[in-house]
Amino acid sequence: MRRDFLLNYQQTVLGPLWILFQPILTLVTFVLVFDKLVGIPTGTIPPVLFYLAGIVLWNFFNDSFLGTSFTFRENAQIFSKVYFPRLVVPLSVMSTHFFRFLMQLVLLLIVLLWYWVVEGVPVSVNAWLLFFPLSVLLIGCIGLSLGLIFSVLTAKYRDLVNLVHLGVRLMMFLTPVIYPVAIIPKDVQWLVQLNPLTPLFEVFRYGLLGDGTFGVGQLLYSTLFALVLVVVSFMIFNKQGDKLIDVV
Repeated sequence: MRRDFLLNYQQTVLGPLWILFQPILTLVTFVLVFDKLVGIPTGTIPPVLFYLAGIVLWNFFNDSFLGTSFTFRENAQIFSKVYFPRLVVPLSVMSTHFFRFLMQLVLLLIVLLWYWVVEGVPVSVNAWLLFFPLSVLLIGCIGLSLGLIFSVLTAKYRDLVNLVHLGVRLMMFLTPVIYPVAIIPKDVQWLVQLNPLTPLFEVFRYGLLGDGTFGVGQLLYSTLFALVLVVVSFMIFNKQGDKLIDVV
C-alpha cells in the first residue's frame, strides 16, 4: 500500500503534501464563498471546522467511489493475463484512500486543537464520539460498493464515465457538506435525509464538534443500506468479473 501511495505522487512538486493541500484549498474556497459571500449558517460550529469536517469525509467517499468505479477499464490488461481474485484491486485502492483520509483527519484534529487552545472554542465530547469509527466505515463501504457496481457498468457502457463524474459532483449538494441539515426547510428535508450519507455526516460532526441533526432511526437506515449495498455489489462484481474481460 505504501509503495502504491508514493507512486501516485512521483514527479510532483509537493509530493504527498498534495493530500493536505487539496482540502486546505477547498476549505479556503468554501469559507470565502459559502460563509463570507452566501452566509450559510453553520450552527454552533465555527465555519472553518464545519467545512473542514465535511471536506475530509466527502473526500473519503469521493475517492473511494471514483477510485473503484473504473476498476475493469483501468486494469483490463492485468485481469486478462493473470487470474487472481478481482476484489484485490479495489480493496487495495480503498486501503490507499483510507490512508489519505487518516492524514486529512489529522489535519482536522490539529485545526480543532487550535480552536480549542488558542481561540477558546469549547470542545464538546459526547457518547456519540464512539460512533465515529462506524460512521467512517459505513461511508467507506457505501463508496466502495457504489464503485464496484459502476465498475461493471462503465466497463460495458463507456459513455457512463462522464455521468459518474457529474453524478458524484451533484450528489455533494444532497449531502450536508456545505450546510447543516438543521437549516433545510422541513418540507424538503426528507429529500436530503433519503441520502444514506446524511446522518453519517451529521453524527460525525456531532460526535467530534458537538452539533448535528440526526436520529437513531436514520442511523439504522444508513447502516442497513450500507450492509445490503455491500452484499449486492460484491455479488455483481464477482459474477460479472470474468464476463467483462472480453468486453473491455
